[in-house]
Amino acid sequence: MVNVGAKPVQRRRAVAVGRLVCQPATIRALKRSALPKGDVLTVAQIAGIQAAKRTAELIPLCHPLALCHVAVSFRVRRTAIEIECVAETTSQTGVEMEALTGLSVAALTLYDMCKAVDKTMRIEGVRVTEKTKR
Repeated sequence: MVNVGAKPVQRRRAVAVGRLVCQPATIRALKRSALPKGDVLTVAQIAGIQAAKRTAELIPLCHPLALCHVAVSFRVRRTAIEIECVAETTSQTGVEMEALTGLSVAALTLYDMCKAVDKTMRIEGVRVTEKTKR
């Protein structure tokens, strides 16, 4: 791991975004709560939050961070579910890996929960859109 011991403790925030592209019929089934595995968005939200909290266990050289806040949110569009993960901490190192991990696991959970009805889905556009420290 990189030595961050000399860096000042600062409030840090990162935002990651991505989307699951799927068929309009899949979105309609999601809106009707008619997918076989149940409440897709709630399960994906909890999975993303859990993943962000466990990032250091998944990424070998990532510093373990005490997160102050993690939020996973969705915007359901006609042919995609847009996903955003916000992670915040007060630490000596950034929190973008936590935001990316939360986003990615939320997207994978959506994929898993919808795959029975849509074989054409794809996850795309995963990226950090904001990284700040104060």
